[in-house]
Amino acid sequence: MSILVKTTPAPKARTKETVKISIIYAAILTIMAVTQLFTFEDFLEHMQNLALPLGEVLIYALGPLIVIAEVFAIPFLLRMSLSPAFRYVSMFFGWFVAAIWLYISIWTAAFNTQVETVGFLGTLVNLPTGWWAVFMSITLVILATWSSWGLWPGKRSKK
Repeated sequence: MSILVKTTPAPKARTKETVKISIIYAAILTIMAVTQLFTFEDFLEHMQNLALPLGEVLIYALGPLIVIAEVFAIPFLLRMSLSPAFRYVSMFFGWFVAAIWLYISIWTAAFNTQVETVGFLGTLVNLPTGWWAVFMSITLVILATWSSWGLWPGKRSKK
């Protein structure tokens, strides 16, 4: 018996398109994480300026949580050799990123918060808030769902 975690190769993808979609989603998350880390101090300040209805502690933790989730979602999307448990965790992070950006973009569009940027690319590039950001976030949700469906880490039932 070994106490060390064994890595396993990724399960075979359902379709070729799923692999392409997951690579596109991984590229988007990589660009987002790098730009957010490039201006990390300003990004943390930006998260506080959004005036989200979260507790004070969660507001301070939101910026780092988003960046961590973006980075840890990438191994699942790139089909790296991972332990089975971390494969699920990485897939969850992909969902979490899409969900939190959908929440943030709906909040900024619906309540007309006076911020210069929605924060997808940190504060490096000023992307104005609005309904286009909601549609971009919905696109992230679709990419995360499609990737999870096609690269599902668990056993698939045979039909």
